[in-house]
Amino acid sequence: MGGDLSQRLVPDDLWVLVEPVLPFFRLRPQGGGTAPVEQRAVFTAVVYLLTSGCAWRHLPPTFGVSPATAHRRFSAWTAAGVWRRLHRAVLNELGTRGRLDWGSVIVDAASVRAKGGVH
Repeated sequence: MGGDLSQRLVPDDLWVLVEPVLPFFRLRPQGGGTAPVEQRAVFTAVVYLLTSGCAWRHLPPTFGVSPATAHRRFSAWTAAGVWRRLHRAVLNELGTRGRLDWGSVIVDAASVRAKGGVH
């Protein structure tokens, strides 16, 4: 994808936080298949999909990542807990920079009556 869009979606400062939390994908031991796609390209494509609302099947080919690869990695990253670890890494970085305002934190909660519950 164009360098400008890729840099806006995943700037270098963000990539420094993302790269260590992504699982390493190895080449297939039996060989064959297609060449592995660069992690940053896949992550950028996934960010594009998640932020644009674009359907997986409509991922622009200019990202250099097939929709199937993007979806497969997204699923693997989700199963591996990448999003939770990335969230923590971003919060840690923002805290280190003094950019978190805990006075503005919103807690979301719900209170529901337990029907037939223990009294």
